[in-house]
Amino acid sequence: MEDVDVAAVMAQAPSSVGALFNRRVERSRHDEAFRAPRGDGWASLTWAEAKEQVDTLAAGLLALGLEFEGRVAIASSTRLEWILLDLAINSAGGATTTIYPNTGPGDFAHIVSHSGSRFFVAENDTQLAKLTDNDALWTQVERVILIDGDAPDDRVITWQQLLDAGRSRLAEDPGCVQRATDATGPDTLATLIYTSGTTGLPKGVELTHGSWVYEGEVVNAMHLIDAGKLQYLWLPLSHVFGKLLIAAQLSIGFASAVDGRPDQIVNGLGTTHPHFMCGVPRVFERVRNAVMTAAPRSTLKGRISRWSFSVGAAARPYLIEGRPMPWQIGAPYRVADRLVFSKLRAKLGGNIEFLISGSAKLSSQVQQWFFSAGILIVEGYGMTETSAVACVNHPKTPRFGTVGPAIPGTTIRIAEDGEVLIKGPGIMRGYHKEPELTAEVLVDGWLHTGDIGFLDSDGYLTITDRKKDLMKTSGGKYVAPQKVENAIAANIPYVSQSVAVGDGRKYVSALLTLDPVNLERWAKNHKREGLTYAELTQLPEIRASIDRFMARANSRLEPWETVKRYAILDHEFSVDEGTTTPSMKVRRSIITQQYGDIVESLYDAEE
Repeated sequence: MEDVDVAAVMAQAPSSVGALFNRRVERSRHDEAFRAPRGDGWASLTWAEAKEQVDTLAAGLLALGLEFEGRVAIASSTRLEWILLDLAINSAGGATTTIYPNTGPGDFAHIVSHSGSRFFVAENDTQLAKLTDNDALWTQVERVILIDGDAPDDRVITWQQLLDAGRSRLAEDPGCVQRATDATGPDTLATLIYTSGTTGLPKGVELTHGSWVYEGEVVNAMHLIDAGKLQYLWLPLSHVFGKLLIAAQLSIGFASAVDGRPDQIVNGLGTTHPHFMCGVPRVFERVRNAVMTAAPRSTLKGRISRWSFSVGAAARPYLIEGRPMPWQIGAPYRVADRLVFSKLRAKLGGNIEFLISGSAKLSSQVQQWFFSAGILIVEGYGMTETSAVACVNHPKTPRFGTVGPAIPGTTIRIAEDGEVLIKGPGIMRGYHKEPELTAEVLVDGWLHTGDIGFLDSDGYLTITDRKKDLMKTSGGKYVAPQKVENAIAANIPYVSQSVAVGDGRKYVSALLTLDPVNLERWAKNHKREGLTYAELTQLPEIRASIDRFMARANSRLEPWETVKRYAILDHEFSVDEGTTTPSMKVRRSIITQQYGDIVESLYDAEE
């Protein structure tokens, strides 16, 4: 990681997100800022055009009575309107409360109520109903804005009506937005993000303007991404990772093609041809699994694919170190590249320079598989409480299996028990209305992350698991369930989710769910299309296939970590049943309780 004078960088930095946005507009007025789906194509927006819309929206919010640090809750998928409105809220001195569109009614009610949000933005009638069906929330919220659709009554205004209100306000008071932006400082609340923990109600994390400006400016100073590049942005903006990408864009000046529909990622990449994309491990695992299951092993296509990636594995050390390959590796690698790897890169748009993985640990096997095909995935690490990135691998100096060194201005320390501690300008202001909980995790400025990890001699951090998730077998061996689950994800292409269990038991077992797309592909290849998803999951042939792949996964683990027994569920974990968070992280304790009978069946009665 190159040296960055953080003090010098921040001395010249704007004081707020709104000021950061204004500086970007001044520097890149006529450059492309955003691209969004429109009809069968994409519509482009320059920074100057974005500025006009943001100021109009901000003025509309001020006209409706938005106060300093007043919370505006947004329940919407990732789309251009989300970004413009978020910038408008911050420019007007307000704070955005983010809500995943798949948030259930219980967590939804808690977030809106606990945050004290007086304004609510609904993407559509589905999100609006979550508010109108709750009498207490309907009383609390004073202003409701609907992005898509018609307003059902006078308390709800449409997107167009908000713009109209803004234009009227600007005609009366042209300087209203600038005054609100000028009154906003580094310590002002910018964002309230509720983290859906694996137990209990979500906690509201207070992130300031100063934290977002720091994150954006430091990423710019590190030269991770160049101006003039295009990113494909699909990540939920309700998540801190998505929000970080906007802060970085404001500082650096690259453009974003914005489409939050996960089922459109491949199509979007093919039509926009971006230079980079950020994602979560599950997305990259699914791409790999789709390639691995695209053709039966016995077919010519399947044999060519397996041969190509075996060649890629042999070439990997030379690719990583930048050394020339000997002819006996280089010649077949060029053939593999022409037959398989180049087609995979083309599927990703053809211009991808690198991908960034965050939010959860990425298996180094998956990382190396992509790299064999000429696609670099760099991994980073952070939390909602750190305004996203605290560590990241630079594309020029990646170290697979690690999440990279700390970003400039941030310090990492490992506690005696192995817990990762973080200090820096990106650390949260605290948990909203939770001083005691804040004091538990913030001690003398150090954030106690709850993650277990270690630093190598060059300061690269490796995360092994969550502190509270570590299991101890009855034989006294410690097992990190995330390591087991990553081995499963990297080696069993049909698995969509897994939960390792075994605390206090003789051996490790696992609950598995299967990927519907890959399962459907298997059914087509084996002429079993008439069966339902649930029926397919319980087929002996599927079990036999999983057995073979599980043996490969176990070969990557220590003897005491290997999965001895497992159960395949006939459905996936979901937000609706409470077994995953809105960001699709498994709720381990709830799953082991809810599926307790199945877990018990994996162990001998005499235990």
